[in-house]
Amino acid sequence: MADVDRSDPDLKFLVVDRNAFSDPATQAEWSQKRLVWVPHETAGFVAASMKRAQGEEVEVELVETSKKVLVSRDDMQKMNPPKYDKQEDMADLTCLNEASVLHNIKERYYSGLIYTYSGLFCVVVNPYKRLPIYTEKIIEIYKGKKRHEVPPHVFAITDIAYRSMLQDREDQSILCTGESGAGKTENTKKVIQYLAYVAASKPKSSSHLPATNEGGLSFKEHELQLAVGGDSGDGFPTSFSFGELEQQLLKANPILEAFGNAKTVKNDNSSRFGKFVRINFDASGYIAGANIETYLLEKARIIRQAPDERTFHIFYQLLLGSTQEFKSNILLEDAKNYTFMTQGGLRVPGIDDIEEFTATQNAMKVMGISDDDMTSIWRVISASLLFGNMEFKQERNTDQATLPDNTVAQKVAHLLGIQVTDLTKAFLKPRIKVGRDYVTKAQTKEQVEFAIEAIGKATYERLFKWIVTRINRSLDRTKRQGASFIGILDIAGFEIFELNSFEQLCINYTNEKLQQLFNHTMFILEQEEYQREGIEWKFIDFGLDLQPTIDLIEKPMGIMALVDEECWFPKATDKSFVEKLVTSHAVHPKFVKSDFKSTADFSILHYAGQVNYSAAQWLMKNMDPLNENIVQYLQASQDPFVCHIWKDAEIVGMAQQAMTDTQFGRVTRKGMFRTVSQLYKEQLSKLMVTLRNTNPNFVRCIIPNHEKKAGKINAPLVLDQLRCNGVLEGIRICRQGFPNRIPFQEFRQRYELLTPNVIPKGFMDGKKACEKMIEALELDPGLFRIGQSKIFFRAGVLAHLEEERDLRITDLVVKFQAYCRGLLARRNYQKRVQQLNAIRILQRNCAAYLKLRNWQWWRLYTKVKPLLQVTKNDEKVMQKENELKEITEKLHHHEAEVQNLDKQYQQALEEKNILAEQLQAETELCAEAEEMRARLAARKQEMEEIIHDMEARIEEEEEKVLKSGEERKKLQQHIQDLEEQLEEEEAARQKLQIEKVQAEAKMKQFEEQLVASDDFKEKFGKDKKNLEEKLSDVSATLAEEEEKAKHLLKLKAKHESTIGELEDKLRKDNQQKQEVERAKRKCETELGDMKEQVLERKQQVEEIQLQLGKREEEVAQALMKVDEEAAAKANAQKALRELESQLGEVVEDLDAEKEARNKAEKQKRDLNEELEALKNELLDSLDVTAAQQELRTAREKELANIKKSLEDETSNHEQMTTDMRHKHSHEISQINNQLDQLKKTKTQAEKGKSQLEAELADLANELKATSGNKQEAERKRKQLENHAGELNAKLTESESRCTEAQERLGKILNEMESMGSQLQEAETRASQASKSTDGLEAQLSEVAANLEEETRQKLAVNSKLRALENEKEHLLEQVEEEEGKAKTLEKNLTTASQQLADARRKAEEESEQVAKLEEYKKKQMKDFEEMQHRMEEVQSSNEKLDKSKKKMSAELDDANIELDSHRSKVLELEKKQRNFDKILAEEKMNGERISTERDNAERDAREKETKLLNLNRGLEELQAQLDESERSRRQLQAELDDLVNTQGTADKNVHELEKAKRQLEQELVEQKTQLEELEDELQQTEDQKMRLEVNMQALKTQFERDLAAKEEAGEEKRRGMAKQIRDLEAELDEERKQKQAAVNAKKKLETDYKDLESTMDMNNKLKEDALKQLKKLQQAMKEIQRDAEEAHASKNEVLQQSKDLEKKIKALESDLVQMQEDLSAAERARRTAESERDELAEELSSSGSKGALAIDEKRRLDARIAALEGELEEEQTQSEMLMERARKAQISIEQLTTELAGERGNAQKMENSKMMLERQNKELKVKLEEVENSNRAKAKAAIAALESKVSNLEEQLSAEAQERMLAAKGNRKLEKKIKELLMQLEDERRHADQYKEQNEKTNGRMKAMRRQLDEAEEEISREKAHRRKAQRELDDFVESNESMNREINNLKNKLRRGMSGLPSSRLLKGRGSVVPGDDSIADTESVDGGGEESEK
Repeated sequence: MADVDRSDPDLKFLVVDRNAFSDPATQAEWSQKRLVWVPHETAGFVAASMKRAQGEEVEVELVETSKKVLVSRDDMQKMNPPKYDKQEDMADLTCLNEASVLHNIKERYYSGLIYTYSGLFCVVVNPYKRLPIYTEKIIEIYKGKKRHEVPPHVFAITDIAYRSMLQDREDQSILCTGESGAGKTENTKKVIQYLAYVAASKPKSSSHLPATNEGGLSFKEHELQLAVGGDSGDGFPTSFSFGELEQQLLKANPILEAFGNAKTVKNDNSSRFGKFVRINFDASGYIAGANIETYLLEKARIIRQAPDERTFHIFYQLLLGSTQEFKSNILLEDAKNYTFMTQGGLRVPGIDDIEEFTATQNAMKVMGISDDDMTSIWRVISASLLFGNMEFKQERNTDQATLPDNTVAQKVAHLLGIQVTDLTKAFLKPRIKVGRDYVTKAQTKEQVEFAIEAIGKATYERLFKWIVTRINRSLDRTKRQGASFIGILDIAGFEIFELNSFEQLCINYTNEKLQQLFNHTMFILEQEEYQREGIEWKFIDFGLDLQPTIDLIEKPMGIMALVDEECWFPKATDKSFVEKLVTSHAVHPKFVKSDFKSTADFSILHYAGQVNYSAAQWLMKNMDPLNENIVQYLQASQDPFVCHIWKDAEIVGMAQQAMTDTQFGRVTRKGMFRTVSQLYKEQLSKLMVTLRNTNPNFVRCIIPNHEKKAGKINAPLVLDQLRCNGVLEGIRICRQGFPNRIPFQEFRQRYELLTPNVIPKGFMDGKKACEKMIEALELDPGLFRIGQSKIFFRAGVLAHLEEERDLRITDLVVKFQAYCRGLLARRNYQKRVQQLNAIRILQRNCAAYLKLRNWQWWRLYTKVKPLLQVTKNDEKVMQKENELKEITEKLHHHEAEVQNLDKQYQQALEEKNILAEQLQAETELCAEAEEMRARLAARKQEMEEIIHDMEARIEEEEEKVLKSGEERKKLQQHIQDLEEQLEEEEAARQKLQIEKVQAEAKMKQFEEQLVASDDFKEKFGKDKKNLEEKLSDVSATLAEEEEKAKHLLKLKAKHESTIGELEDKLRKDNQQKQEVERAKRKCETELGDMKEQVLERKQQVEEIQLQLGKREEEVAQALMKVDEEAAAKANAQKALRELESQLGEVVEDLDAEKEARNKAEKQKRDLNEELEALKNELLDSLDVTAAQQELRTAREKELANIKKSLEDETSNHEQMTTDMRHKHSHEISQINNQLDQLKKTKTQAEKGKSQLEAELADLANELKATSGNKQEAERKRKQLENHAGELNAKLTESESRCTEAQERLGKILNEMESMGSQLQEAETRASQASKSTDGLEAQLSEVAANLEEETRQKLAVNSKLRALENEKEHLLEQVEEEEGKAKTLEKNLTTASQQLADARRKAEEESEQVAKLEEYKKKQMKDFEEMQHRMEEVQSSNEKLDKSKKKMSAELDDANIELDSHRSKVLELEKKQRNFDKILAEEKMNGERISTERDNAERDAREKETKLLNLNRGLEELQAQLDESERSRRQLQAELDDLVNTQGTADKNVHELEKAKRQLEQELVEQKTQLEELEDELQQTEDQKMRLEVNMQALKTQFERDLAAKEEAGEEKRRGMAKQIRDLEAELDEERKQKQAAVNAKKKLETDYKDLESTMDMNNKLKEDALKQLKKLQQAMKEIQRDAEEAHASKNEVLQQSKDLEKKIKALESDLVQMQEDLSAAERARRTAESERDELAEELSSSGSKGALAIDEKRRLDARIAALEGELEEEQTQSEMLMERARKAQISIEQLTTELAGERGNAQKMENSKMMLERQNKELKVKLEEVENSNRAKAKAAIAALESKVSNLEEQLSAEAQERMLAAKGNRKLEKKIKELLMQLEDERRHADQYKEQNEKTNGRMKAMRRQLDEAEEEISREKAHRRKAQRELDDFVESNESMNREINNLKNKLRRGMSGLPSSRLLKGRGSVVPGDDSIADTESVDGGGEESEK
């Protein structure tokens, strides 16, 4: 920092004087006291001095308090020497630990230094005050400076990033993280301001310099505007001039803060979103544009806010800053009227919302947002607020929500440009797609409110996204081309709350990725420095430490993947997600399961610590569902702005179903929605890619305290943030390396004291000197490294050297002091000795003088002595000559010395010249070496870039190759699958036909069942009509009873309500009865089967008895013939063993029968109980007629007979079994005795027998015990049921009495309030009239002061208002109920007193029970606290052990790192030198070999997979065979049992059974061995597959490594791969064509499956009916559970209310007496009522802000609220009148006097009316007593009758309660059965789907075959046509041939004839006769003519 003037006052808050820390006194004090850091609860760590060690603990003395404490060694941390105080870079601290870091930050913060470096980090602590460190002068100081030249500042970080971007042409990023309120946004603004100033396109002139230095920074984040551009004065004056782009960049922040920031508890201007600002720069360094990306907007803040928090600033700015006309245009109201603004118009001190609104509008205008767009934005904001004011109600008898008043809906529809009817219909009855049809779904009130909240949040979110895109469009308008950019990331830091939700997981996941980036970046820089210095260092990737946590969150089957997966399942819940997460990751090292005590669902071990997560609402937050209908209407809105912001909305519908059902299964849509986690992962991955491609710079913001006080640091809070921000993590990583480094010169200068006489005199190189010093210091080689210019040390080494240096300095100082003291003492001694000698001489001379002074000669001598000086001249001359000789000798001597020195000087000059020449040569060599190094570094960088590009290209090509290979594999697999499917379809077609026949048979059965159910419905409808007629009769009788008993009106109303409920139950029972009847039929059939089985078992028992008799006879005969027949004896023994086994089987069968019988009995009981419950309900509700009673009695008799018969049968059966056991045991004992006498070798048989006997006895005892226990359990159950019925009856009575007492109490309170209000009005008017104008002015001042105090106290009162509102609502309800019953108050007082007495007694009894329970609870709490104390002690000991373990592990890591670095470096260098040449030669061969091996391995893997599939098929076939053999074995076993039971002779049966058994066992063993062999083969194949996969993985990794260095081979491969890709693309095109053809074929097949679809629809409908019934049953169960819980809660409430009622009634009685006696009590009551009225007024004024909580009560109490509002308006008018009177006091005096007279008259009237009321009260009491006496006799009989009826009703209620319990049991059983049925239905559906698919395939093949047949038939037809044509032609040819043949024959005949007549003609011709010749000619002509005819 040589360039910085430390004395500059502008740098007061940036620079500290380092000379103050090098004080030797403080250094000596530090070394003397042996100071260390000790943990402290509040201060984090405090300084202490070590006194003495006591084993593992050390006694220390605290510096501040001088208190001595014992501290563990593991808890102590070393302290840095004082020279390191207020260090600017904490990485330079020699002791890097938490205490030192905290101390350094604290000391700097107290000195006003808020910026501190920590390695790569810049740590910023919020000062909570303005600091003048952001002025233009400060910017000029930091502009262009290096980091070490200027003090720490965010400007230094920004300037480094800016200069690095310009010099290296590398993109930069600045990452600002921290908690809310730590100053992230402000530092981001400062970064943007600095860049806008430094990189502005317009140059700054000197005229813009500020005149004063008043700027500063306050990280109080309620300052919304940026300081640049004229918004505030944070350091830049308003006259700064920037270009348009810079202005827009600076103005973007106020817009984002207005729409995205809000007030929280920690921060008044907290950013509720993360952003990444990307500023682009051109080649010359000017700003060329910008872009902003946002993350995780907290949109839930729109619908509700926590106490003392606000929603986004823009809402308050719009409500306060806009004009009234504009508000009316966009339908804005007061902030109190909006439900979504739960805290109302909460103001923030220091923020003027009106000014902020104008600033926001100006910023939007600078951004180029038009007025129309701004108006549209305000309209959307108004609509999002109005969404919450839509009030819905629930219909009484249905779940449908309604909108009674649609005025708000009309406003919303008008603002959003949609129709009101569409809006309300979409919310109340949305259309949902079910299958192929759309169905309207009824929505409950809760569902509609949830949908409204979701739409409101989504509307604002989409508006915010539009604004961000609009800002980006404005910032990217410039035509300048951006060469590089600087990104500024402003995102929330790591968050650890008590319970963390989905948002915290996303934030912590982001910070894990950012910390991994920091670790990677930090150690890349460390490694570069180590390489520059030539240090041996093995690179450690500390980013891998965080990889397991990141994998746990983001990898497949990770947390986010599981959340997405659960979102697909409609029945998935948060609990199911947690269970799946625990099962998937229970073994993961970073995942922690929650224990049963904790409220968290699971925990994750992040780098900052363990974080507990609660999975509540994760699935809903991840899906973020919207109402599809509303979104569609918004997308089609008439407002173009609304259409634009909703045009690309991704919808998650209410059905959460984005799937379309087709006949081929479920296929996803193209427009599939993406979950929040998927979108966030995509955003984060893009951000991380951007950040990895940049050079990151880190800024960590820290909040010092939550009180927002300057100069105060909460140490635990700061430590927690340092841990979460990764500062301590970075320090931990620093400890692994060499964090402390010193230049050679400084090290030698400072520590040469420790190595005296080691460095010789003269010049020595610094590195060699340091090496010699290190050798002399004998340091461990692992603790240091010597570089080229520095020496590096591990953490803590320099502190040790400092301590030794201090000790050496103290020793030297002590020795120096001793030497100085000795020298001074010796000098003093010599001086004293000389003084002593002088004194002696003086004494001697004085004594001599005294002797000589009177001597005459002495006198003569004294007179002569001056005369003797002449004689002494010669002596003086001689003395001078001697002195001259000495001087000349000295001169000669000095001349000789001078000559010698001249010679030495010449020699030194020569040596100096030589050294200068050497130095020049060395410097030249160094320069050349430096140039070479620079060239090599440049070359290396170029080569690395080339390698990086080549690696990227290779990776891309590899990815392409892998993708093509995968596609090829998929296509091959697809072809194989198609071939296999074709083969399977051929085989499955026949099976499908058979199954089709079976399915048709099942469908017929289902149709028959449906017909039967319809008949049953008709019968049940008739029964229902009869019951309704009876109900009408019952209602008539009830009406008559009402006339008789008027004072039991409430009971009548209850009965009417119960009748209505029973009617509803009847309607529901109509649907449930079908299931009950079905279950009844099943149970009856099961009972029949069980009876048949019991009869069969009885027959078997009888047969067994007969066989036992036969066996007894045979055994007797065998005993008689023991000696003669040995073979018979052996057979008898075998028979005995077999009988024993059979008997055991029989006993087991008997036990099974008993269990089955018990189950049947239980089922029978349950069914009987269900029937009885249904009958009782019908009897109680409808007063069943005598016929039904007779039927019931008959059925009960039948059931009783069945029970008796069953009990008799069971008793007989048990007696028979016991008799058989006794006989059998007796006979076995006899046979065993005889066998023991015959052979002693049968001891084993005796043991077996004894064991069987013991087991039989135990079974008998167990049976007896179970029967006894069963009876006792039934008896207890009945007692408990009776007790529960009694308790329920008592509870109902107490509830009714409490309600009546509450009603009467409400009446009394009402009258009190009315009286008090009248008195208040009269007295207030009188007091107002009587007071003068001065009093009014005083009251006004007091009212103003009270108002101010009330506004201050309003925040504190808000918490109490909720309870008061609840009480107010309760009282208002009571007032409404009791307004019409005020006249009957005194009549009911006597009855109320009696009921109160009863209630008191019962309350006392119940209070005793409650007290007992509370005592038990206290005991349990004490035990729990003791256990917690023990757990805390164990945890503290564990923490100590963990700390010691961490220290030891750190030391072990250091030692291991050093050892590994020493060993591995040498080996690696040697191996690299040897193998480098070999690798270059072998790489090409390896690549080819690996490719061939990979192809072979893939081929082998495919073959293995086919083998494995074949083996699996074979295994399944063998399994099927084994199952068939098992079935056959069971059948054979059954047949063998039958044969055993039927055949008489035992010997043959035994032999045959044994043979069959042995054969079966052999077959079973063989099958088992075959199965085991197959399993072994399968295991072997799987192992081979695993090995192949492992080999493939290894080969793949090796191949990837080899490819990294193969550039030429890669290019050749790429060419070959390109050819292969072209071939594959051609194949893909062919496959696509084939696929298209297959798709067309599939489309043709769709028409053939309509019949199957209809059947499937029928099945689906049946399933839906079953599901509906299941849901109804579940709802009934939930209602029953809810009733039970409400009963418990009401019981507790009744106890409390009874006590409160007693107290209140006593107080009211005393108040009544006091009111009648004393008017002063009335005045006090008036004052209290007046204060209560004021509180109610305040509550009503604040209830507008809490409309969301009181909206339901507001709807119920409209009338009452209207009255109260009228009163409030009167009060307000009165207050206004009072204000006017105060202003015009003189004019109002006369009016007040007149009003005084009137008010006095009114007061007199009120007093008279009060007296009249008292008289009327007395008269009414007298009349009441008379009426009660007269009606008492009449009422006694009616009361007795009614009491009997009440008792009957109570009995019925208890019976109903029992029946409910029974019905609940039946419901559970029915639910189990329904689940089983659902499973069966799902299996059937699965089978149906399989059948459907197989049928589709077969039909496809059939159609193809049909097409082929059609084509063949067409070809055959064509061939037949050709054949016919050819046949015709052939026939024609044959005919023509035949005709030709005939003609030829004719011609031949004619020729023959002609030949026969030829000689005669010749003869005639020779003779000259011509006549024959003519004839021949004629003949020939005739022949010719015939030929022509033939041709014709």
